[in-house]
Amino acid sequence: MSKPRPADPRLRAEDAFASFRVQATDRAERVRLGKVLRERTPHAALGEWRPTEDRPGIVDVVRRAHADRLPWLFGVRVGRMTASPFGLLRGTADLMAHDVAHLPASGIQTTACGDAHIGNIGFYRSPEGSLVIDLNDFDEAHSGAWEWDLRRLTASIWVLGRGNGASEEDCESAIRNCVVSYRDEVSHLSKQPLLARAFDHLDVDGLQESVTEKSLRDEIRRAAKAARKRTSDRKLPKLAGGATDAGRIVDDPPLITHPDDAQYEALADGLDAYLPTLTPQWRRIVGGYSLVDIAHKVVGVGSVGMRAWIALLVGSRPDDVLFLQLKQAQRSVLAPYVHGERAWHAHQGQRVVEYQQQLQTVSDPLLGWTTVGDHQYYVRQYRNMKGGVPLDEMSAEALVDYSGIVGHLLAKGHARTSGASVISGYLGKKDSAVSAFCSWARAYADQIERDHADLVAAVAAGRLPCESGI
Repeated sequence: MSKPRPADPRLRAEDAFASFRVQATDRAERVRLGKVLRERTPHAALGEWRPTEDRPGIVDVVRRAHADRLPWLFGVRVGRMTASPFGLLRGTADLMAHDVAHLPASGIQTTACGDAHIGNIGFYRSPEGSLVIDLNDFDEAHSGAWEWDLRRLTASIWVLGRGNGASEEDCESAIRNCVVSYRDEVSHLSKQPLLARAFDHLDVDGLQESVTEKSLRDEIRRAAKAARKRTSDRKLPKLAGGATDAGRIVDDPPLITHPDDAQYEALADGLDAYLPTLTPQWRRIVGGYSLVDIAHKVVGVGSVGMRAWIALLVGSRPDDVLFLQLKQAQRSVLAPYVHGERAWHAHQGQRVVEYQQQLQTVSDPLLGWTTVGDHQYYVRQYRNMKGGVPLDEMSAEALVDYSGIVGHLLAKGHARTSGASVISGYLGKKDSAVSAFCSWARAYADQIERDHADLVAAVAAGRLPCESGI
């Protein structure tokens, strides 16, 4: 009988699970490793914020990020980032990746979301039809440090809180609740069997039971009701000019536009090439639909200018419709700080899909990938009961409560992938790490506000185009 062999330390985290004959490290040993790493990088070091001497200016960051995007949407993207400091934070995951990668870190790797700000957590439909809440944006997902995600999440909470009129004390309370929830959930899940971690999830009913603040509970109820209505058949009349049967998507430039004939055929070929990336049962179901129309639709803040197509398909009846989204996938903003200039992933759309499936307990069963011309895409349902808790006017009390929920969800995602016991050992049970993240989040919120002021000044000086309110 062959004996288990130890894991090769040169392997990437995901490669270490390529054989049943690789011996798992004892949990107690993992916890001890976390404690050793805490001695090397004390919790207090995580509270530091200092920009590098070569930190790029915000104008250069915005211009460089748009290099491979649709040029005619540059002004729209700038407009959405100048709207508020939170809008700027949403649109500059690349700059924050640079910033956090040059700060002290524990050295513990996991699968990182890469863009885990508070707005990238929301509702969607599970394959079983229930409404769940989880991380829901994975364009930047990659192997990376767990604290990179927690840094982005906590900084976004402080920036959002300020924008909503919360006091500095309220913002600090929100960060504390977020980090304590993250720490406690990682600790809890690290003690559970691997399969138990894999099935752990939070549906909307469980979410409502966990919320203590009344206004937040009411908002969740309203948001969940609205999300359940966000399906392809309900979206059709809005996109098709009032038609209830499948027809042409109506143009609404610059937000919704149609490709030329050559682009249309290339995209149609790409949709056909997407089908083999689905599991056999879903390939059969989705393959029963016929393509009716394709249009480009601007989405988000950080994604503005990326190629994002929606495809309208119809089944055996005119009112049986399905919207798919093809969204351009580029290399993760984390990748250069993990393994340099050489890409690990041959197809960036496949990367997004596979990391999404790692981080979410349940995922869209129609996730897949394809290539159209020189660009790689991932494909997903466009209307899948997606929604979220409204953030713009969230009260300070609700923000504190909700921050605990999002910290819990981030911990769940990290614990599903790797490193939970080591992270738990590193964080320990005391509040020194909690205080460190509070210091970090406040200092980086100040930095975001300075960057936002610089961006607004650049627009006012005519250095950048800006189309506001689009």
